Formats: sequence, C-alpha cells, structure tokens
Amino acid sequence: MPQLVAGCAEAGVPAVGLWRGPVRAYGAEATARLVRSAGLAVSSLCRGGFFTAADPAGRAAALADNRAAIEEAATLGTGVLVLVSGGLPAGDRDLAGARERVADALAELTPYAAAHGVRLALEPLHPMYAADRCVVSTLAQALDLAERFPAERVGVVVDTYHLWWDDTVAGQLARAGATGRIAAFQLADWVTPLPEGVLLGRGPLGAGCVDLRWFRERVEAAGYRGPAEVEILNSGQWARDGAEVLAEAIRGYRRHVL
Repeated sequence: MPQLVAGCAEAGVPAVGLWRGPVRAYGAEATARLVRSAGLAVSSLCRGGFFTAADPAGRAAALADNRAAIEEAATLGTGVLVLVSGGLPAGDRDLAGARERVADALAELTPYAAAHGVRLALEPLHPMYAADRCVVSTLAQALDLAERFPAERVGVVVDTYHLWWDDTVAGQLARAGATGRIAAFQLADWVTPLPEGVLLGRGPLGAGCVDLRWFRERVEAAGYRGPAEVEILNSGQWARDGAEVLAEAIRGYRRHVL
C-alpha cells in the first residue's frame, strides 16, 4: 500500500482504486490516513457483492460482509463500492432467480449505504463468469437492476475487459449516461491466448484487442467525468516491479486511451 500511494503521488496520479484485501491487510483507517497524507483520493473500493446464495445463512453472511464493505468505503472516503453479483449456487440453473436475489440484496443494503455516503456500483462481468462469479453479464442486465433504485444510490461499472465484446454496449452506455448511472470506469485489455484463464487474464493497455479509446469517448459522451481506473489482474504483471508496471500503465493510458 505505501508503494502504491507513493508511486501514484510521484507520478501525478490523483486517485487510487483499492481492493479490500490489501486495505484490510494494511488497515482501513491506516490506509485512509496514508492516502490523505499523500494528497490522493480513493476513487472506489472493490469489492462487495456475492449476493446469490439461496440459503438463509449464506444470504445473511453476504449481507453482513457487504455492510462491512460499506463501512470500509466510508472510512476510506470513497463514495463508490464496486459490487460483483455472485454466480449460481451449486446445482442451481436458475439465472433469473439468482438475479432477483441480487435485487433483493440491493434493496436491503441501499439504505445502509446511503447512511454512510456510499453509492453501490454493480459491475457486469464477461459471460464466462456467469456460472461461478457473476450472473450479471451485460451492461443492460446491470442497468435493469440498478434502475429499480435511485441513480444516486445504485449505479453501474463500465469495465472494458468485460464489455468490449457486446454489440449493444454503445446504446447501453448512452442509456446509462441519460440517467447518470455510470459510477466507475475501469480499463484493461483482452489478450489471447488468455494467460491464466479469464480471472487473471487481463492485459496491459494496448496489448490486446479492445478499442480502449472508443470506450473512453463513449463514456465521456454519456456524461461521465470521474476517474478512469486501470485494473489489471494478471499474475505475470504482479510479479514485476511495481514502479515499472505503474509507468507502463500511464504510458498505455496516454497512447491508447487519450
């Protein structure tokens, strides 16, 4: 955490998107002090969610964990908590029913998030995640769920890695912008062959087939003016020197996104 914050401050990156694991390891309050002392902001906290358990105990555990995530986001001073919906429970084939359980969880958590000044941001993931990680696979599905709630309470995440393949995404971005639903914008590239399955297969900006600039232009045309987060889950990248990866991300952003 200190290396990330120092590197971003030195490079002139004004905000950092954080994951709960490293935040908890360093301590939420300590992380908040560290970020503030460097003059940075926390753009979002990732992640809550995993709402699709069908049994009461699983549902209760998920809600408790998400309340904790909301509290952590508030401590960090970010107004955005990214949510991944969760996949199908073992033996379950009812996608529609699983999505309804996501809606039920949002309804229960929205007042708690609002009381802490946190907006819930539902992230659609590539369809290859639908079985085990995220039953919300398209921006349209995410908006269908988010639009049941006030826009200032529940928004959506636009992640190029997950949405680049969808030929309806331009219209859905316009739909999201018209109602102020875009809560976060994340960038990563799709490279083939996937280095380590879909989960840890995100490529550096410009290394794959995603039209990153197209996404940035459409998101801005939709009215989004928030941070653009570079989110590369890739064990090969993680094994490299952090300063080099950060510098490469900034170069990739300038060349392929701006």
